[in-house]
Amino acid sequence: MSGSFKKSYKFAFKSALFISLIMTLVLSVFLFYYYSVDPIKTAVFFVIGFAISFFIIQFRVEQFIYKRIKKIYDDLTLLESSSFKKEQITTDMATLTREIDKYAKDKKLEIETLKVREAYRKEFIGNVSHELKTPLFTVQGYISTLLDGGIEDKSIRKKYLKRADKGVERLTYIIKDLDMITKLEVGDLSLDIESFDIIELIKNVFDLLEIKAGKKKITLSFDMNYPEPIMVLGDKERIQQVLSNLVVNSIKYGREKGTTEISIENLIKNKVIVRVTDNGEGIEQEHVPRIFERFYRIDKSGSRKEGGSGLGLAIVKHIIEAHDEKIYIESEIGVGSEFSFTLEKVK
Repeated sequence: MSGSFKKSYKFAFKSALFISLIMTLVLSVFLFYYYSVDPIKTAVFFVIGFAISFFIIQFRVEQFIYKRIKKIYDDLTLLESSSFKKEQITTDMATLTREIDKYAKDKKLEIETLKVREAYRKEFIGNVSHELKTPLFTVQGYISTLLDGGIEDKSIRKKYLKRADKGVERLTYIIKDLDMITKLEVGDLSLDIESFDIIELIKNVFDLLEIKAGKKKITLSFDMNYPEPIMVLGDKERIQQVLSNLVVNSIKYGREKGTTEISIENLIKNKVIVRVTDNGEGIEQEHVPRIFERFYRIDKSGSRKEGGSGLGLAIVKHIIEAHDEKIYIESEIGVGSEFSFTLEKVK
């Protein structure tokens, strides 16, 4: 053994040394009274006795510790027996203590993670139930009224059927968005990457949402005139969905006669950043970290007067991340919000 003994052998070394010294002393006293003492033979006896004692003690102590530590591991299920090999056991109690402490910390972290996931699962199920319950009860109420005799009145029949149709449409939005976000999360939704003009795409979104914005007299505009096309790479249909969701969100929470402005800036050599800015009510900082969660709403009163599935921003985040890009948010109460995301430019 080079250098100093390992800590795992100290107990065996000290014990063997103690036993060898006692046995050699006893032998020397015995030989002194009955025979003659031979220093060389006594030294040989000491060395042999020490070696035998050391290996026997070391072996027995390892067996002793192995059996008991393994039983503790098995009983507490800190780790599987298959991962606990005999050659890993030594008499170094400090090493064993560190090992057990490591497994205990790992298990504690695992339990805490499971608790967080369980809380998230419960919240998600509650949110889904709430989102589906409102339109379902609405549709059920109108249909029940018609079945109870309202169907005989043509004006009531038409009005209630239209309202029931809106409820079914809301359910359809929720189911479609849930299906999409599930596919995005598991990576099951393939992207059709192509080059396209982001300016033209934004104009299309403005045209589609012009009527919706007009109801609140919100102006949809660019921050400046873009005379030349800006070609980017991405799934054109999905990026249009991202822009639509962000603009719809700005209209939904925007102020009357407000503005929603989109700008495109060069970020780095091969990237652009698209900014969607409004001068609406803004978002409190405590809500910002959770704004992209499914069904997360700032309005805790549960108001659904603006409609939607509650999944718009979550879908936006997943689509952008599916492109290996980043999305950002900046907001200030009473000033407005800015959502921005990056896209790769065509070289």
